[in-house]
Amino acid sequence: MRPIQIYTKQTCGYCHAAKSLLKKKNAEFEEISVDGDAEAQRKMSERAGGRWTVPQIFIGDTHVGGCDDLYALESAGKLDPLLAGST
Repeated sequence: MRPIQIYTKQTCGYCHAAKSLLKKKNAEFEEISVDGDAEAQRKMSERAGGRWTVPQIFIGDTHVGGCDDLYALESAGKLDPLLAGST
């Protein structure tokens, strides 16, 4: 499985939903909290092409986007291949 990083905030319901789907897939991920950390949020935004909202999800070198984007990949049957590295 490709390495997964997810930028989150503790009180973000979308962050919890995204992590829930990844856990359901048995996908290990690194959670990077940007709570009160302006530098971490700046780095996240830079990496995410200017997006400032959380979550921001990266699978390998692919920027997935946010929670809705992750669930859209799942609905389209594209999440499992991305996690497996076969895309």
